[in-house]
Amino acid sequence: MRMPAVRGVIDRRILVNYRVDPAVAAAALPAPFRPQLVNGAAMAGICLIRLKQIRPAFLPLPVGIGSENAAHRVAVEWDADGERRTGVFIPRRDTSSRLNALVGGRVFPGVHHHARFEVHESGDRLSVAFRSDDGAASIAVTVRPGKELPADSAFASAAEASAFFEAGSLGYSATAEPTRFDGLELCCDGWAVEPLAVESVRSAYFEDETRFPPGSVAFDHALLMRGVPHSWHGRADVRG
Repeated sequence: MRMPAVRGVIDRRILVNYRVDPAVAAAALPAPFRPQLVNGAAMAGICLIRLKQIRPAFLPLPVGIGSENAAHRVAVEWDADGERRTGVFIPRRDTSSRLNALVGGRVFPGVHHHARFEVHESGDRLSVAFRSDDGAASIAVTVRPGKELPADSAFASAAEASAFFEAGSLGYSATAEPTRFDGLELCCDGWAVEPLAVESVRSAYFEDETRFPPGSVAFDHALLMRGVPHSWHGRADVRG
């Protein structure tokens, strides 16, 4: 699916990332995707992003809408035209916007499910939680500023993690057709992330033992972005 470019601002973006057993991750991915490994581990997670001033690129401010959104993601690679490509596969998207839920997968890429979000900021502590209307997805995370990644992270440093996720800006979302995936690329006007210290995190998706058997998944780290102008660009579909 192709769509006109849209612009806006990433008001706040939290990337909550997990290490996953490569075989378990591979079994959950549709063709043509396979896990992109970091020091022997697959990398998956949830992007919790608050967008504002979202509008077609040709419209000036103050036109624009805002919303809270969540995307479950797996870092992937695949082959196209004889080359190895990298990005993320997105099995599920959730949003506070009923408009996004209505037009997602039709006007712009990716089926979106409506969810209710709760966000609380107190001092340097930030809590974000959501639960989808269909009850299939939920998360609750509380974070504060951090100085470095956890000692057991798959990444050697925050800079290494930052470079990895910056390179994974091209995402493919599940659609109503099991073998067709909508392409969407995030282009940021500058890229800057900082590590977060995570006080607590609960995820229905990653705690589902039918999807991730005991011992196959572990929290790795979390990162934060704030106040980043950006644009979204539709890209050619991928088919399995």
